[in-house]
Amino acid sequence: MIRIGTRKSKLALWQAHKVQEELNALGQTSELVLIESEGDKVLNTPLPLIGGKGVFTKALDDALIEGKIDLAVHSHKDIPTELPEGITICSVMERVTLLMYW
Repeated sequence: MIRIGTRKSKLALWQAHKVQEELNALGQTSELVLIESEGDKVLNTPLPLIGGKGVFTKALDDALIEGKIDLAVHSHKDIPTELPEGITICSVMERVTLLMYW
């Protein structure tokens, strides 16, 4: 069983479910582990003042390092340019374009 760490936002959940579908297609079982990041908790402060892009990835990175999850799913735009020690980008999925009409 692979534990997939993800944030609770609609986009993050969509992405994590996509990863889960791909793993299922390979015969691998998995479960989603929902993790709340600092960026999810602090909504009334500008991003640069609470730590920049890393606020969306740190909680998931910590869960990886602590062995609570086996992989984390992030939007590429949220990944800081310098990764914490022990964290590696191991896969980048094909980009999916979603169109919404109102």
